[in-house]
Amino acid sequence: MRVIALVPGGIGDQILFFPTLDDLKRYYPNAQIDVVVEPRSKAAYRVSKSVHEVLAFDFQDRNSLADWGNLVGTIRDREYDVAIAVKQSWFVGLLLWLTGIPIRISYQGKGSVFLTHAVPFKPSQYAAELYHDLLQPLSIKTPVPELAVNVPKPDIEWAQKEQKRLGVHETGYILIDGGSGQLSQAKELDKIYPVQNWQQIIQDFQYKQPDLPVVVIKGSGDEQFVRSLLESSPDIKVTAPDDIGKLTAIIAGANLMLSTDSAALQLSVAVQTYTISLLGPTDPAKLLPKNDKFLAIKSPTGKMADISPNTVLEKIWGG
Repeated sequence: MRVIALVPGGIGDQILFFPTLDDLKRYYPNAQIDVVVEPRSKAAYRVSKSVHEVLAFDFQDRNSLADWGNLVGTIRDREYDVAIAVKQSWFVGLLLWLTGIPIRISYQGKGSVFLTHAVPFKPSQYAAELYHDLLQPLSIKTPVPELAVNVPKPDIEWAQKEQKRLGVHETGYILIDGGSGQLSQAKELDKIYPVQNWQQIIQDFQYKQPDLPVVVIKGSGDEQFVRSLLESSPDIKVTAPDDIGKLTAIIAGANLMLSTDSAALQLSVAVQTYTISLLGPTDPAKLLPKNDKFLAIKSPTGKMADISPNTVLEKIWGG
């Protein structure tokens, strides 16, 4: 069986879709599963264990009819048996119909007439469960499995060397993914926690746990964020993994992860690191599974800046 899944969204969205892909592979071990994702999200599949090939298509771009036609042609030439679309619209439904794929699955709504199977859309549930519902027409009706990733051995070895370089190999460490949130700012999404609040949290942590190092993840565009933290807390460590495998491996080694709504948050869930997530407008029930290892602090106002550092510290010290 050949399966194609259309999965718009960022890296975090892809990680949340991994359990659906993994279950599909578990029930149909001989299936070849390909995905179509935005170029910014292609890197996620470095840590996927179920996908054969990743095709890039920028769903967010102002694509011409020729661009969409090329995508239809590419999919059509590969003669898939099953197509799964994570985002339902009449246009996506029409696109799938044009590919000639015999089994076409997405959610109920506009464009359902072009599908062979339309699944009820339940947006209030955990995102991984929402995606997993798309497997019901394939007779897969078991509960959604936990998020899981497959980290390449070289990335694990890199993380071990990086821990030694940082001097945290024996002591363990607390990991912070605050990020500058360039993409969030561009989309006007409130996912950024003020740097002064991070500074207060780090200083309190270092005062109470001086022997447990604080490591900050430095992603692309995080220079100013990291520089500001170093000015107030020069003893923090900084790591800059250059791919998602290395990032996953460094997260897996942490004693505790503090994160905003990001790809790193979903990776932390996948490797079962104790995690405290700071959320603004996002509903924690949609983003995190029910598990004592993953705590969410939601802003009382929906604005990240209104999460008090003391509230975060109470979660850290009180669990």
